[in-house]
Amino acid sequence: MTAAAAAVPWAGCLPGPGREAAEIVDAACVRSWLGMVAARLEAERDFLTQLDAAIGDADHGVNMHRGFTAVLARVGAIAEATPGQLLKTAGRTFISTVGGAAGPLYGTAFLQAGEALGDVASFGPRRLLDALRAALEGVQRVGAAAVGDKTMVDALSPALAAFELELRMGGSLETATCGAREAAAEGMRATIPLQARKGRASYLGPRSVGHQDPGATSTALMFAALEQAVLADRSQRFAGGARRRGSGT
Repeated sequence: MTAAAAAVPWAGCLPGPGREAAEIVDAACVRSWLGMVAARLEAERDFLTQLDAAIGDADHGVNMHRGFTAVLARVGAIAEATPGQLLKTAGRTFISTVGGAAGPLYGTAFLQAGEALGDVASFGPRRLLDALRAALEGVQRVGAAAVGDKTMVDALSPALAAFELELRMGGSLETATCGAREAAAEGMRATIPLQARKGRASYLGPRSVGHQDPGATSTALMFAALEQAVLADRSQRFAGGARRRGSGT
């Protein structure tokens, strides 16, 4: 598959007004993000399966869609929960629902992110950075993958780096999630010329070159949904008169 053939509609910039971004994330925003991820996975299920058919078991799209369908059902049944509790629930549900490598990898990412958030009711970009870092560390511990191995880490690691760099430069939550989404998409595309060194794709050796990694693609999709959720949350708050929430860090 060529780079052009692997292009996806959600990899471009999302429209939205400027820099006065939402600085606080709460359970409502996390629920919104999980719902947006599920919707994108449903829309891109066949595309993800097509990518996986070239270098894997041709089940990545189906597995991700099934896992997040279960996540939404389980999270939706919880009336009151902190953001961290929601993410840990998502992680446990994903592990119990999805087999193969995707279940432990994505499930661990959500579990570790939830642990990093703790029991706070709301949080800001720095704590989100900690959660993303914990997610990456969990994925690398389970999968033993590094950047360049043609895995989800090729999208997750640069997304984390871009998020942190934007905050260090004085950016907002909105600009940091935008930077993370862009970096994840670039990392996703960068897997095309790589030879896989981890997972089932590694069995193909040089034949894995020229194909976009499905795990990096679904990870980039999640960062696109994260930016969308932050923008939607900010728009809702400003349109409704900025609902009061506790300050975050």
